[in-house]
Amino acid sequence: MRGIQTPVRNVRRRIFKEIAKFGYEQRNLQDLEDLPYEIVPGEVAKYRDSIYRERAIVGERLRLAMGMSLNPADKPTRITKGIDESNISEKYYEPPLLQVIPSACNECKEKAFIVGEQCQGCMAHPCMEVCPKKAISFKDGYSYIDQEKCIKCGQCKKVCPYGAIYERKRPCANACGVGAIETDYAGRAKINPDKCVSCGMCMVNCPFGAIADKSQIYQLIKAMNEGAEVIAILAPAFVGQFGPKATPNKIKAALLDIGFADVWEVAVGADAGALEEAKHYVQSVAKYFPEVIDEISNALTPMVATARAARIASPNAKIVFVGPCVAKKLEASRRTVRSEVDFVITFEELAGMFDAKEIDFNTYEKEEELNDAFGAGRGYAVASGVAGAIKACIDEYYPGTEVKIDHVEGLADCKKMLLQAKAGKKKGYLIEGMGCPGGCVAGAGTNIPVMKAQIQVKKFVKEAEDFVPPETAQY
Repeated sequence: MRGIQTPVRNVRRRIFKEIAKFGYEQRNLQDLEDLPYEIVPGEVAKYRDSIYRERAIVGERLRLAMGMSLNPADKPTRITKGIDESNISEKYYEPPLLQVIPSACNECKEKAFIVGEQCQGCMAHPCMEVCPKKAISFKDGYSYIDQEKCIKCGQCKKVCPYGAIYERKRPCANACGVGAIETDYAGRAKINPDKCVSCGMCMVNCPFGAIADKSQIYQLIKAMNEGAEVIAILAPAFVGQFGPKATPNKIKAALLDIGFADVWEVAVGADAGALEEAKHYVQSVAKYFPEVIDEISNALTPMVATARAARIASPNAKIVFVGPCVAKKLEASRRTVRSEVDFVITFEELAGMFDAKEIDFNTYEKEEELNDAFGAGRGYAVASGVAGAIKACIDEYYPGTEVKIDHVEGLADCKKMLLQAKAGKKKGYLIEGMGCPGGCVAGAGTNIPVMKAQIQVKKFVKEAEDFVPPETAQY
């Protein structure tokens, strides 16, 4: 549902807008208690069975947007409980990053194969014949699946001539590539933090808006209010994310208007990374085929590389990564990255900040030139873009080197590819694995449909001065 302006997205954006306004206007945080009544006015529920439930969910969303954890469902608590800890100008959120709001969860049933009304009770009953566990029988003239015996292999569905057997899936669990979605005692979804990698795919695929991530926008704005020099580093996927009229130059101007001191393209770090990866492939992988860890790239991520460059230029600045990825919030909290990136916000959260400052790109006319990067780095935003950039650098600076490329999208397929590599089936390959299907433009923090975003990124790539960066663009 990425890119579709659903009521769930509208509520999320409104939450980010209101939290941003609290920051910019420096309002008393105790006033957050009143916000659910402003966001959900009147006496009649619009989306749920009760207006009180709607307001309770909004209250929990407000807590998450402040970086706090959900309140316990079995105790009377206020929205602002513990708010003082988040009223700071430093990075703040309580782990885990992603949480299921219990009152918002629809308690969707887990995966199962179900016989529908289309069943004709046919004489051949192929569904019975192919079932490896004899879980299917005839009951009252129709097929019946014993869910206790069923192993969910799907063979019955494949052979039914009437398409009478369908697969029921819990949307959040179906979207999770690492099997982190489980079920609590009440039948609600819960996230296993030991398995979760915070990709956010469960969040964007839940049609009830029951899963949300924590935000740092209030703390970021507070730092701006206190006079800190705050630099935004924009992930390559930013183009097109704020509407058709929001050109890169307008976006840079708007970022300066809402309090940022400067704006960099993260594609700068991606350019340097492509060169580094090309060198590593030619000098190590393609020549020696290291057996284990040496086969894995140890180059800096574009976010960290750009943050380091920005910090060298402005040693006292706070660096803010603005991108499509929820998981970057976790990356920025790691000990090795913490000193490089001070805050992480998504495009969705930035849109809320623009709303709070009443910036409408349909009428906004200011521009500031944004042309820091080459096409290779900008192309990192789309699937196969990373591998394509590295190959282009190899072709340019190491001509004659054979480059075998493969790429996958989605965590489940990434896992399969790694297993193939482990088994020795991908020796010598340059493998790109994108956690989100479609690449970074499909991240959980994006605003527009994936296809539209891909078009905008490819256009931005063509507008670069050149595709391949010079060899001097090193870390």
